[in-house]
Amino acid sequence: MSIRRFLVVMVLFVALIALPAVAQYVTQQVGNTGVVDWSSQILRSTGIGSPNPNLPETAQRAGAIEAAKRVALRNLLETVKGMTLDSETTVRNFMTENDVIVTRVSGILRNFTVVDTKYMSTGDIEVTIEMPMSGALSDALLPQAMGGTLGVAGQVHVCPTCGQPWPAGKPVPQGMTLMTGAPVSGQTAPQGGAYTGLIVDAKGMGLRPAMAPKILDESGQEVYGSKYVSRDWAVQIGMVGYDKDAMRARSNDRVTANPLVVKALRVAGENKADIVVANATAAMIRDAAASQNFLDKCKVMFIVD
Repeated sequence: MSIRRFLVVMVLFVALIALPAVAQYVTQQVGNTGVVDWSSQILRSTGIGSPNPNLPETAQRAGAIEAAKRVALRNLLETVKGMTLDSETTVRNFMTENDVIVTRVSGILRNFTVVDTKYMSTGDIEVTIEMPMSGALSDALLPQAMGGTLGVAGQVHVCPTCGQPWPAGKPVPQGMTLMTGAPVSGQTAPQGGAYTGLIVDAKGMGLRPAMAPKILDESGQEVYGSKYVSRDWAVQIGMVGYDKDAMRARSNDRVTANPLVVKALRVAGENKADIVVANATAAMIRDAAASQNFLDKCKVMFIVD
C-alpha cells in the first residue's frame, strides 16, 4: 500500500470513530448558519464575505474577512434568539420585550472567537465564530431572582418563627430568611455514598433544551428550577446539562461520581422544556437534595432524544 493510500485510509478511520461521538452531542440548528451545542454549551455561527473589487487587490482579502465576521456576528445574534429560555418563553420574545437586554446581549456577542476561516475558489471567505453560553451571556438572560430554598449539605432549613423544618419544595416568602438546623433525623446516605448529582431520563419524550428548565411533580409543584439554584452556579455552568446517553452522563463532571438516576413521566410547558416526574420520584429527589444540596450547584442532567 502506498503512503498516500495509507494516509487516506487512516483519515477515514479516524473520521468514522469520531462520528458516533459527535452524533451524541445535543445540538439545535438555527436557520442555515447557526448551531446551539447544548452539550458543550457553545453557540456557533458562520458568515460569508466577498472581496470588494473597489478596494486595492492587497486589501480585498482582509476586507472579505471583516465582512464575513460581520455576517457571522449577525447570524450569532439570530442563533441566540432561537434558543428557548424557559418552558413558556423564547430568548427572541424575551429580548423583544426588553431593549436593555438587546443592547447588552449585542455587546456581549462582540467578544466572539473565530474558530475557522475558509478561503473559497470564488474569492469569498467563510468565517466560523463561537461564543460560550455560560458566563456573561447567561448572566444577561437568566432570571435575576434565583435560589433561596436550599442550604449546606447535611443540614435542613428551619422556619425562623416556629422553629420547625421548612417543607421541601415550599417557596420562601420574600423578606424571610430560613435558619440552618441540624441534619434530618434518620436520613441516611444512599448505598455507595452520598448522591453527587441528578440525572433525569426523558428519552423518547420530545424534551427540548432550555436555559432555565424545571422539574415538576404530578401536581405541578416545582422540584427543581430557578428558585432552587445558586445564580452564580447557573451563570457559570448552566442550570442543566444535556446528553443523549444516560451511561455516559454518569461520568460527566457535572454529576459524577454517584448521581441519582430517575425516569421522567412526561414533558410539560408550551416549549416542552420542563420535566414531570412521579410524586414518589419527586419525594426521593427532595429528600436527597435536602441533605446533599446538589441542586443548588446545578448538578443536574437531562437525557434527551
